Amino acid sequence: MKKILNYINGELVEPISKSYLDNIEPATGKTYSQLPDSDESDVALAVAAAVAAFPNWSQTTVLHRHNILTDISKCIAERIEDFALAETKDSGKPISLSHSVDIPRSVANFEFFANAITQFSSESHETDQDAINYTLRHPIGVVGCISPWNLPLYLFSWKIAPALAAGNCVVAKPSEFTPMTAFMLSEICREVGLPKGVLNIVHGLGHKVGESIVSHPLVKAISFTGGTLTGSKIASIASPMFKKISLELGGKNANIIFEDCDYESMLNTTLRSSFSNQGQICLCGSRIFVQDTIYEKFKQDFVSKVVSLRLGNPNDKNTQIGAVVSEQHKNKVLTHIQIAKDEGGIILCGGNSVSVEGFEEGYFIEPTVIEGLDSSCRTNQEEIFGPVVTLIPFHDIEEVVQKTNAIRYGLSCSIWTKDIYKVTKLTKEIKTGIVWVNTWLNRDLRTPFGGTKDSGLGREGGWEALKFFTETKNICIKY
Repeated sequence: MKKILNYINGELVEPISKSYLDNIEPATGKTYSQLPDSDESDVALAVAAAVAAFPNWSQTTVLHRHNILTDISKCIAERIEDFALAETKDSGKPISLSHSVDIPRSVANFEFFANAITQFSSESHETDQDAINYTLRHPIGVVGCISPWNLPLYLFSWKIAPALAAGNCVVAKPSEFTPMTAFMLSEICREVGLPKGVLNIVHGLGHKVGESIVSHPLVKAISFTGGTLTGSKIASIASPMFKKISLELGGKNANIIFEDCDYESMLNTTLRSSFSNQGQICLCGSRIFVQDTIYEKFKQDFVSKVVSLRLGNPNDKNTQIGAVVSEQHKNKVLTHIQIAKDEGGIILCGGNSVSVEGFEEGYFIEPTVIEGLDSSCRTNQEEIFGPVVTLIPFHDIEEVVQKTNAIRYGLSCSIWTKDIYKVTKLTKEIKTGIVWVNTWLNRDLRTPFGGTKDSGLGREGGWEALKFFTETKNICIKY
């Protein structure tokens, strides 16, 4: 059975304890590899390696860092088939998604920040007192990057690439549910000659590895993507230590559909925004608000498309719905569906676990559509993070704004209308960090990414990421 290893100080090493965790394939429910059950002692080795590497790495030229990140990007691109297969095996997502989204985006992350750092400029301000102020941005030092299981290499690289580009050394923890592509990345880093200690990848559980990274006094910044509860705990540890923190947390996003929308485009995109990656994307629109004049038509058309989605073997290129990530998560989603029923929700389609031929022990759930629930109920307030959406009719702008905002989260929102008045009013009044109009998940890596309220703290992407991973220093010189 394949053993995943930690990547510390440029070497692939076993955990100090020699203890391992089972890595289970979601589609089969079977263990297919093992990963290190690392702890504080492994993190201490990784931090020590990063501290030792920082003086040299931080002084390397921008061109050198650009070349290293470019080489990493090219190596992943050359092995896109292997990475896609590994991502699907680890996460249960359809191979078509791994091949067209996850791995290409991981390639793009390294490529983008390799180029972005060459354009990252400082500021200067000539004053009216015969002086000039200019700004320097220096790497922070050792930073911690902790990523989730839903988009494993995609979000792992989204954090690591800007941190390395800015001249920091990194101690990173991928999710224990999806460690394989991070392990494959560590092998590539060895091949391209990334200096020892610049990137360290420690596998294991959050309460051991993650907490050790967050609490280590020599780790100066934390970038985390995951659940709001975990983000709150990270903040409670890191803030009193005056660490920089970037938290990309939960979402319960609204998809607002007006009667004057481009109906076919809306319908097809809403299907995707509801159930891509089994609904396990923080940006999925799980609350679908539909104007009452088209509600019945939308319900009929949408449910018809949902029941036709192909659920099954994730390695089949025609599969549209794969397995959720773990048995634990499967049970959580099914519990939420039962809560919806108890609250009076009507299941229009789905709502059950599924036995797939040849994958009888896998973690499959039917894509589920629910109606008849008030927007203030638990089902419409709590993040389910699975293939479950609710339909909620509304009458006018004022009503839908109030219902959309009456929630603890504020990550993203989609709006479907041809009316510029509605667009300008809603984009101003909806309290989210991201708003898409007549589209969904249309990302530009140059733009800031993040949420408001309980959806997070800070922004990632573009200059925002490079600013986060640097310390700003102002210099004033009198002529």
